[in-house]
Amino acid sequence: METYSFLRQLADSWVLLALTVFFMAVVVWVFRPGAKAAHTEAASVIFRNDKKPGDMSSPSKEA
Repeated sequence: METYSFLRQLADSWVLLALTVFFMAVVVWVFRPGAKAAHTEAASVIFRNDKKPGDMSSPSKEA
């Protein structure tokens, strides 16, 4: 069997199966029950050092 034919057959069967299993494992790991806190913290990390905006109900005294 030629090298190309062997690698093509390997990619069409076992590598496809391995990548499908890897994808399913990543999906299960991301949506696991205990991951919500980690994802919420990771989503808000860019806002960690921001100051809260001032009260917008009163107009500013600059004008």
